[in-house]
Amino acid sequence: MIKILTVIGARPQFIKAAPVSRAMAAQTGIREVILHTGQHFDHHMSQVFFDQMQIPRPQYELNIHSMDHGAMTGNMLVGIEQVIKKEEPDWVMVYGDTNSTLAGALSAAKQGVRVAHVEAGLRSFNMAMPEEINRILTDRVSSLLFCPTMAAIENLSREGFDHFPCQIKLIGDVMYDACLQFRPLASPPDIADLPPEFVLATIHRAENTNEPTRMNKILYALNKLSDTIPVVFPVHPRTRKLLDSGNYPQLSGQIRQIRPMGYLEMLHLLNACRMVLTDSGGLQKEAYFFEKPCITVREETEWTELVEAGYNKVCGTDPDAILAASAQFLKQAPHFVNGLYGNGNAAEMITAAFLDS
Repeated sequence: MIKILTVIGARPQFIKAAPVSRAMAAQTGIREVILHTGQHFDHHMSQVFFDQMQIPRPQYELNIHSMDHGAMTGNMLVGIEQVIKKEEPDWVMVYGDTNSTLAGALSAAKQGVRVAHVEAGLRSFNMAMPEEINRILTDRVSSLLFCPTMAAIENLSREGFDHFPCQIKLIGDVMYDACLQFRPLASPPDIADLPPEFVLATIHRAENTNEPTRMNKILYALNKLSDTIPVVFPVHPRTRKLLDSGNYPQLSGQIRQIRPMGYLEMLHLLNACRMVLTDSGGLQKEAYFFEKPCITVREETEWTELVEAGYNKVCGTDPDAILAASAQFLKQAPHFVNGLYGNGNAAEMITAAFLDS
């Protein structure tokens, strides 16, 4: 029996873990133990995903959140280390690029436990992003690197991973697995008068919310965009604090500010919207899954294949660039071609790799 300790803690990781946990539960040779660090603790950012996606209840919950990066990662290291000593897993599996990802990988590596990294090889090439640091360090200590795209594999090759004692596997994207599994269950959010046509917007990354100049530009662009088409804006708790502070411009009445949505409600919004505007990595891909053009309000993206195909425009926070790209997409959406992120069987490929290890 192979025992796998899965470390998760943030909204995107819950989505990624759901199909993998389901695939592993179907195998008699694997036992999964789930540890939730607590990085996302708000009900609408955490528990609702476990409920809707039927993720097994975590056996361990560390409740570590609302700290600076060093304090959060350090406390997670301590807590995860204790669980590893108790459970003695064969593998520690981590997802993505959060502080929970890095803490899980480092805790395992320092205790001689093999690390499996789902979503390995992604690079934004911006070392000012905490996520970039997390994903690079996590990859380096991993023994199994599950890559969603050939671009990710090429990144690892350029960094010398072909000469490291690890296995690199192209599996596609587990978020595509999740989309295929749960799209039929998508449900309308409990909000009145959802516009018949709208842009779906989310803003949460620290590189934007921690920089007043950048945030002011984004909010200005959203207000101007809403003169053309209504905007539905699920507001992240971090962003909510900023908007409630009184230090930023008031949002237009054409911008529907709503609470963070559960996964099934977000799937409904993605299906219904005309376009997505976001600084989220995951939502860029989900826009593609639903064949919706995407404006990325960052200076770069790790999902370069979406930009190269013309489905995503990286505009930074320049209002003119955001509005010009939006006008182009709203006038004529790109023609989407499937297949950038695999065939929807990434979870089964992950499970098979563990059984073969």
